[in-house]
Amino acid sequence: MDFGKLTDLSTVNFALRPEHPHNSQLLASAEKREGGSTTYIGCTGWSMKEWIGKVYPPKTKTHEYLLYYSRQFNTIEFNTTHYRVPTPEMVEKWYAESAADFKFCPKIPQAISHRNDLGFGTGMTMEFVEVIQGLKEKLGSCFMQLPQHFDVGQWNVLRTFLAHFPNHIPLAVELRHPSWFEPEGEKILFPMLEEFGTGAVITDVAGRRDVAHMRLSAPFTVIRFVGNGLVPSDYSRIDEWMERLKFWVENGIQEIYFFAHEPDNLLAPELSVYLLERIRAVISDARVRGPELLPTPNKGG
Repeated sequence: MDFGKLTDLSTVNFALRPEHPHNSQLLASAEKREGGSTTYIGCTGWSMKEWIGKVYPPKTKTHEYLLYYSRQFNTIEFNTTHYRVPTPEMVEKWYAESAADFKFCPKIPQAISHRNDLGFGTGMTMEFVEVIQGLKEKLGSCFMQLPQHFDVGQWNVLRTFLAHFPNHIPLAVELRHPSWFEPEGEKILFPMLEEFGTGAVITDVAGRRDVAHMRLSAPFTVIRFVGNGLVPSDYSRIDEWMERLKFWVENGIQEIYFFAHEPDNLLAPELSVYLLERIRAVISDARVRGPELLPTPNKGG
């Protein structure tokens, strides 16, 4: 992920914004889920041969990646759908091979998200929705990653898209243009998202602290945490996140999707293990599942 990436972290203030007062109001008014909140931990892809012997058993074949990935992690930031609408046969295969409690979070295809009109009137969105519903109960939150040039002046285009997106399918939106996170932009953005029950993706990345906005606009959240190679700040940032997640869970958030990013996806499992350990330590009765790395073979004599 190149968006917001920095090589020099020495001047970055990674502190999270204070809790917004509207978050607790929104959660108080939301329907409470039986059994409480569920936290999902995932990465950005499963096609990682470098994970064999660490996340996947030795000698894992390519066609077995999803099988083992979904038994280590319980969600995925699903980039495959960003590049094309899958076929029903592909969706059926993903459903059959994944664990029973697994949730896919598919990206809206860029053929929609990167059009100036967000595909309105083309039928592309409904084509995607019709196919992706084949994931049934394994469909988590879809999310739309808008390009950096999509600014607050196009709010009416986004509103039209949200008004026509099926309201029975969870959706979160990631916005990148700075205008959305200026005071006037936030006054437009968050009430609009809340009106349609749409989540606001929170991206915690070094070079753009504004996109770590910490606002809830729906009773679930999608968090994209971008680490920097397991440097000390990666861990201290996770530690700070724990208090925020604990507050949201205690106030009745329904679902948390937390996606770990590390350079080239190589160390995302290690970051996810630390995240899982901290959630279990800080949040009592946490409903969460995450990876357990395979033991490293003893190379000693």
